[in-house]
Amino acid sequence: MKEIEIGYVDDYFNKIGVVAIKVEKEGISVGDTLRFKGHTTDFNQRIDSMQIEHETVQTAGVGANVGIKVKERVRKHDHVYKIMED
Repeated sequence: MKEIEIGYVDDYFNKIGVVAIKVEKEGISVGDTLRFKGHTTDFNQRIDSMQIEHETVQTAGVGANVGIKVKERVRKHDHVYKIMED
């Protein structure tokens, strides 16, 4: 499997378990698997749903800020990668 860095964690909302991701290098879609990697963070998660400005979307392009519910804690500035199947 190959990983492509798509952006970084812009913010994390602990009470609701939602990460805000700044998409910088490649778009993402519902169904993609993301890897969150940082100093104390390292886990994979499939995107089940995502939002831009409180509106549910299926895809997000470069330049978007998206919100995704995550199963584990992330930290601001953690790197986000999209896992590509070979």
